[in-house]
Amino acid sequence: MDVIAENKSHGGRQLVIRHAATTTQCDMTFALFLPPGEGPFPVLWYLSGLTCSHANVMEKGEYRQIAAELGVAVICPDTSPRGDHVPGGDPADWQFGQGAGFYVDATEAAYRDHFQMHSYIMHELPELVFAHYPLDSARQGIFGHSMGGHGAMVLALRNPGVFKSCSAFAPITQPSTAGWSQRAFSEYLGPDKAAWRAWDTVCLIEDGARVEALLVDQGDADAFLEEGLRPQLLAQACTDAGIDLTLRMQPGYDHSYFFISSFMADHLRWHARYL
Repeated sequence: MDVIAENKSHGGRQLVIRHAATTTQCDMTFALFLPPGEGPFPVLWYLSGLTCSHANVMEKGEYRQIAAELGVAVICPDTSPRGDHVPGGDPADWQFGQGAGFYVDATEAAYRDHFQMHSYIMHELPELVFAHYPLDSARQGIFGHSMGGHGAMVLALRNPGVFKSCSAFAPITQPSTAGWSQRAFSEYLGPDKAAWRAWDTVCLIEDGARVEALLVDQGDADAFLEEGLRPQLLAQACTDAGIDLTLRMQPGYDHSYFFISSFMADHLRWHARYL
């Protein structure tokens, strides 16, 4: 591991760390905020959205003050493998490839060597950070934005007992049927749409996966609301399954970090109740 940046903030330490990852077969970079104190600290994983890296929420999410007050560490992984040898490197193709890993383990030959983001976040990265920093693996929560909100809910549903809490900002609730995510699913997972259900929040709930509760904030002025996010599908699935969903439609808010930072403290306090 190489610590490539470290800054003191709100009495804690904001780190940016790079390491050679075996699951994605490339160098991966992540951000880690350690609150003041000795630890071991409860951990919140934040998964970012399309086109983002670890840096977006670190620079614009405004999580450090409340995380320091609550004594919670925050880990912000990258959204995909990266590098000249990694396929999908066209920055204009923002819904697919580098910057758009969708937090799945790809099965198609062209992508399975690198696009193993579920395994990276669930296994390789936790093993690394828990071995080197004062973090409590028994107290983990997860949240994210857009594609990362999809990722947070899917990881929580697929891995019962690992995360004590889960929330999302403007998540893609059913990527297997959303126009802007179907291509990525097809490229990573193949043409059999039955296999896509294992990586889709609404489908996982329909097929019996459960979490105790979810908190979701969604701006009603979000340009992607009807095209890709569709919170009403999540609401119906949770109602049918008896999952305690708090869905807050926020008037006038869009899809940006102006929206996310406005409700970041609410989410951290909500997670802290479970952690």
